[in-house]
Amino acid sequence: MEESVFCVMPPSTCPWPGDDSLMIQYHDVEWGVPVKEDRKLFEFLVLESAQAGLSWKTILHKREGYRKLFVDFDPKKIVRFDQRRVEQLLQDPSIIRNRMKIEATIHNAKLFLEIQKEFGSFSNYMWKFVQNKQLDGKRKTIKDLPAITPEAELFAKDLKQRGFKFLGPTVVYAHMQAVGMVNDHLTSCFRYKEIQRQ
Repeated sequence: MEESVFCVMPPSTCPWPGDDSLMIQYHDVEWGVPVKEDRKLFEFLVLESAQAGLSWKTILHKREGYRKLFVDFDPKKIVRFDQRRVEQLLQDPSIIRNRMKIEATIHNAKLFLEIQKEFGSFSNYMWKFVQNKQLDGKRKTIKDLPAITPEAELFAKDLKQRGFKFLGPTVVYAHMQAVGMVNDHLTSCFRYKEIQRQ
């Protein structure tokens, strides 16, 4: 008697992580999950602003370097970074060695703290751009993913008026996708419904 052979098909997923293990883990665990904790939101702002002009894969592979050099993304500590610290950071290959981006991170940390003071938390401020509810992208193919949305434009405009740097509408939309302000997993992706249920 022949044995039955069962072929277990892998779950359908978004194509953008490719075969990179860090990208796959990020997609499967973090991307699109609603984040309300301020330290985590600041981490994503730092990483997204560092990404400007680069691939997310590049940033993800330097994430641990950022975590170490930017004191676990603590804005209260980062605002105290002086010019000497900037020069040290510029010598370290574990992060993106771009002076303007590094200085923008320190600058943005100060503004992040100001928003916390004004709104009680950065989360309170940020989530108001989507009426405190995750948007459902309902994207069927990768071509359906927009670079910017009206919500991202409003959010980015407000950040700019407050003085934030390296956070234009495209970067802000990537941030919104990352922290779950929008569920932009493809509707065929196994994570789409999992995140809907959260």
